[in-house]
Amino acid sequence: MAFDDVLTLTGTGSPPPAPDILSLLGDRATLARQAPFRIEQADGPAAVAAYRALRSDVFVGEQRLFATSDFDDRDADARTVVLVARDRTGAVVGGVRLGPVDDGPDIGWWRGGRLVVARNSRRLGGVGPALVRAACARAEAEGALRFEATVQPRNKRLFARLGWRRVRDVVEAGAPHVLMRWPIDRIGAQTSATKAPLGPLLAGLAVGAGTGALGGPGFTGDDGAPVPGSDLVAASDAIVPSMVERDPEWAGWCSVLVNLNDLAAMGAAPVGLLDALAARDSSHADRVLTGLRNAAQAYGRIPVLGGHTQIGVPASLSVTALGRTAHPVPGGGGHPGHEVRLTADLGGAWRPGYLGKQWDSTTRRSPAELTAMLGAIGAARPAAAKDVSMAGIVGTLGMLAEASGCGAVLDVAAVPRPCEASAGDWLTCFPGFAMLTTDRPGAPGLPAGPAVGAVCGELTVGAGVGLRWPDGEITQVVTGPVTGLGNA
Repeated sequence: MAFDDVLTLTGTGSPPPAPDILSLLGDRATLARQAPFRIEQADGPAAVAAYRALRSDVFVGEQRLFATSDFDDRDADARTVVLVARDRTGAVVGGVRLGPVDDGPDIGWWRGGRLVVARNSRRLGGVGPALVRAACARAEAEGALRFEATVQPRNKRLFARLGWRRVRDVVEAGAPHVLMRWPIDRIGAQTSATKAPLGPLLAGLAVGAGTGALGGPGFTGDDGAPVPGSDLVAASDAIVPSMVERDPEWAGWCSVLVNLNDLAAMGAAPVGLLDALAARDSSHADRVLTGLRNAAQAYGRIPVLGGHTQIGVPASLSVTALGRTAHPVPGGGGHPGHEVRLTADLGGAWRPGYLGKQWDSTTRRSPAELTAMLGAIGAARPAAAKDVSMAGIVGTLGMLAEASGCGAVLDVAAVPRPCEASAGDWLTCFPGFAMLTTDRPGAPGLPAGPAVGAVCGELTVGAGVGLRWPDGEITQVVTGPVTGLGNA
C-alpha cells in the first residue's frame, strides 16, 4: 500500500490530556513555542488501533482503495514498526508503518507504507513530512540499506522535496502509484571517509622509490608488502588512539588480530611481531601489553621480537607483523567473471561498547581454530584475497575490485551473516576474521576451520560495487575506485 500523505480524518476516542506543569504555572510563552505534534513509536495496542482506525477511514471509506479492510500480512509481522504522530492532547493524528519487505530473513530491504494524517490536523503543518523523515531515520537505524515506498502520483513531488528518488511507475491496490527510494549512503560515506584520501596521500611515496614501493608490481594496495629479495611479507597497522585509551586490553588484542589477518590474506605464516606503544602511565601500558601478549599466545605463541615503549604521553599503538610465503596471494588478482566468496567467523558477539561496529569471535576461539583460519588462504591459494578491514565487507570488496581493474556485484541475501547483526551493521563493521576471495567459478572454498564461507557475488567489467537484491535489482553503493591507488 502507498506510503502517502493523505488529507482527511481526525482521531477520536483519545484519553483526556494529563495536567501540564507549564499550564499550571501559567507559562504561556513557553507553551506557545511548543511543537504542535510529536512523532514516536506506537507504545501499545491502543496507539496501533487508533492508527489503523485512521487508515480504515481513509483507504476504505474515503478513497475506496479496499472493499472492507486494508489490513495485510505486513501488519501481522512482528518486525513491522508503527510510528505515530500525537498532538498536544496526546491524540493520534497520523501514522506510518515500516519493516522488512517479506517474511524471510531481514536482509536490509525495508519498505514504508500506510502513511495517514488526520484531516483537521493538516493545520498543524508538516505532520506527513515529519512522519516520512522519522521513517527514513528509523529504517537506517535498523540497518536497512534499501528503503522504498509506493506513493500516489500527486504526492511524488512531496517525496522528491524530501530527497526521495523516483524508481518507476507501479500499480498498487489497482491504482497508479510511483515506486520511490530513499537514498541510503551508509556504505559510500564509509568508504569515502576511510579510504578515498589514500591514493593522493601515498602517491609521492612511490616516486623514484624502486620496485618495492607500496607493495611492488602486482601488490599495490595489498594488506601486506612482500619484502624485495626475500620470502618475507611485512604488515603494519595502528589502532585508533581513543580505543587504546578506553579499552586497552582489546586494543592490544586487536593490534595482533589485524596484522595477522593481513598476513593471512596473502597466504603468509606469521613469524614475529614488533610493537610501538605510547601510554599515559605504566599501569595503562601494562593493560595494553597484556592484551597484545594474550593474543600472541592464542595465535600459536607468535614471538614479540621487539619494539618501542614510551610512558607519560598520549596513548597510541601500532604493530608490525612479519610472515613468510614463497608465493604471496595478491589482492588484485581477480578478473571479470570470477566468483566472490566471503569466509567469516560468525561465532561470538558484538564487542561491548562497539555495538554494530566491531564483531568479536576471536577471543573465544582455541589456538587450533585460530591457526586454521589464518592458514586458509595459504592452503587454498585463490586468485585474489583481502581481509575485511575497517572499510567493511563492501568497501573491502571495492578495494579488491579496484586493484583487479574490475567492478563487483554482491548478492546481499547470500552473504554469511550472524543472526544478531543487521545487514547494514554487518556489511560495514569490522568483523574479526573475514576474508574476501575471488577465483574461477566452481573453485573450492577455504579450509578455514570454524569460519563459514559462501559464494556471494562476482567480479564484473567496470568499477565500483553494486548490491544485488532477491528481485534482481542492483543498487550501486560504491560508484568508482575506493582508494585511488589504481590497479595492482
